[in-house]
Amino acid sequence: MSIKQLTAIELKQRLDANDTLLLLDVREPNEFNYANIAGSTLLPLNQLPARLDELDKNLAIVAICHHGMRSMQAANFLVHSGFTDISNLQGGIDAWSRDCDSGVKRY
Repeated sequence: MSIKQLTAIELKQRLDANDTLLLLDVREPNEFNYANIAGSTLLPLNQLPARLDELDKNLAIVAICHHGMRSMQAANFLVHSGFTDISNLQGGIDAWSRDCDSGVKRY
């Protein structure tokens, strides 16, 4: 199963259309507290294996990090763990800030 790559613009379009998505932010708490997409859920990458049962396998999940690398690792892990509707935010929160919401701080 391949992981969908979503651009920030595509994610915004899906959110604006009220698609049911779990925005899974896999950064560290200090990063999340500094900048995040409203409504996203923090679950740091290093905690993902131990907290996998907190996630609904039936939901569409979009993995988010700073630039898209850690979130791709998370997305791969989720797919290998039996999740079927997984996307990765290309460019991460940085792309979101640049392309969709300049109110989200960049770092």
